[in-house]
Amino acid sequence: MEDSNYIRVFTGSFIITQRIVQELEAAGINAIIKDESESGRLAGFGSSIQGQQDLYVNKDEQQAAAKIIEATASELDA
Repeated sequence: MEDSNYIRVFTGSFIITQRIVQELEAAGINAIIKDESESGRLAGFGSSIQGQQDLYVNKDEQQAAAKIIEATASELDA
């Protein structure tokens, strides 16, 4: 995704990533989830880090997404 308008804003477990995606969608921000372990599984290969997902958003929405991610992560830590 180096040549795209998207930037990685979060890497974490499936559950936390899904929660963040819900919050981003509620704010009108579309996110893309990249899960290399799932892609590898579907292709018949393994992955060294299971369950880690990368979350990408449009570069124009990065600041708004960062605020939502920070708020959601701190809420989940509480």
